[in-house]
Amino acid sequence: MKASYYKHILEFKRPSGTSRGILKTKETWFIIIEKDGKRGFGECGILRGLSADDRPDYEAQLKSTCLDIEKGLDSLHAKNSQFPSIQIGLEMAFKSLESTNPFVLFPSDFTNGNASIDINGLIWMGDQAFMKQQIEDKITSGFNCIKLKIGAIDFKTELDILKGIRQNFSESDIELRVDANGAFSTTEALEKLKRLSDFKLHSIEQPIKAGQLEDMAKLCEVTPLAIALDEELIGVFEDVDKKSLLQVINPQYIILKPSFIGGFKGSNTWINLAEKQNIGWWITSALESNVGLNAIAQYTYTKNSNLPQGLGTGSLFTNNITSPLEVKNGTLQYNINTNWNFNF
Repeated sequence: MKASYYKHILEFKRPSGTSRGILKTKETWFIIIEKDGKRGFGECGILRGLSADDRPDYEAQLKSTCLDIEKGLDSLHAKNSQFPSIQIGLEMAFKSLESTNPFVLFPSDFTNGNASIDINGLIWMGDQAFMKQQIEDKITSGFNCIKLKIGAIDFKTELDILKGIRQNFSESDIELRVDANGAFSTTEALEKLKRLSDFKLHSIEQPIKAGQLEDMAKLCEVTPLAIALDEELIGVFEDVDKKSLLQVINPQYIILKPSFIGGFKGSNTWINLAEKQNIGWWITSALESNVGLNAIAQYTYTKNSNLPQGLGTGSLFTNNITSPLEVKNGTLQYNINTNWNFNF
């Protein structure tokens, strides 16, 4: 058995805005395992500036992992306990190697093309006209759940956008989620949540910056609007710390990005802990290529969540990998008649 890795820079069709800045490109790494004439493919979906494993020794760790590939998944998963994106890349690659189809890692009605996954339509930050156009496009495309990135433009403008949606679409017509990416200060957060709650939103992701556990706990206790933790989960590696975080903050929801939290194994741990506390959850991609998105979507389907998931990012890039994944009528589907063009 041998392994290799390759760097790939994904290029956005249009620069995409978040409260942390404008994204034009996105770095990712593929890991490929070869054994007995078969190949297994995985993606190490790191996001610079956000991933816990955004470290100077990242490539060195990947190289060392590939050299140790004979040690097997369990040993290498432990070796990469501080490198969650490498953990999921390994999980994908080993599953891919073992599968009769290297891109079907979790066989199901989804991969057979007989079922779909409800997803939210993602609205990127920008000027008011751009955001409104995105919203109109998503609604026309059949989305029943829309997620807006907020926190980078004027708050009143953002409220006006939400007001405009609600004037035309009721809570039962369109579910609205917002994601602040930690943009609110602790002193202003509650007042902003009160104003946002006027528009019957489903939830808000990470209203304040991660790491302020007491402030977040107080906010979750009194909030008029359900709070979903996102960045808060990043860099929490030990199970005992995961349990403690949920017990202290007691949020309404958590959002799982497998590439950020230790892959499928890490996601399973968070889900089990959340469900014991009656905390809701959903899964989102983290700007992976279609290789990673494919695996995460297949995994997500097996978890039987009844909430819209955040898996609609496959069409963001000009140089993505052609795959069977398709977004139709607000759902992610698997077109068994489409072939992959993964040529690494």
